[in-house]
Amino acid sequence: MPTEIRIKRIYEEPDSDDGHRVLVDRLWPRGMSKAVAQVDLWLKEFAPSTELRKWFHADSTDYEEFVNRYQRELEAHRSEIEQTVAAMTQPTITLVTAVKNPQRSHVPVLKQFLINLILAD
Repeated sequence: MPTEIRIKRIYEEPDSDDGHRVLVDRLWPRGMSKAVAQVDLWLKEFAPSTELRKWFHADSTDYEEFVNRYQRELEAHRSEIEQTVAAMTQPTITLVTAVKNPQRSHVPVLKQFLINLILAD
């Protein structure tokens, strides 16, 4: 089971120590080929729902409410997420995203959710 989770923009150069590179966006990044992205797994079903993503893009001032809604979505998929993480054999997961500001997006919420799953084990 992984012991470290990182966040990286997909446009950054992949590193050999990225471990499992997991794309966590619902949409494939524009202008990015699969060969360049070097993504091991695309977990679009664990990204915010289309409805939540559109709501947040329409009014991104209420980040706290976005976080609350996204956490509820993640909880609804807890068993699927647990199974996916349990199948990962490398010590590092790098969550890759195309969002411009990863720190104010769904990615830190997903990272914390994954950390809590790993710690609960």
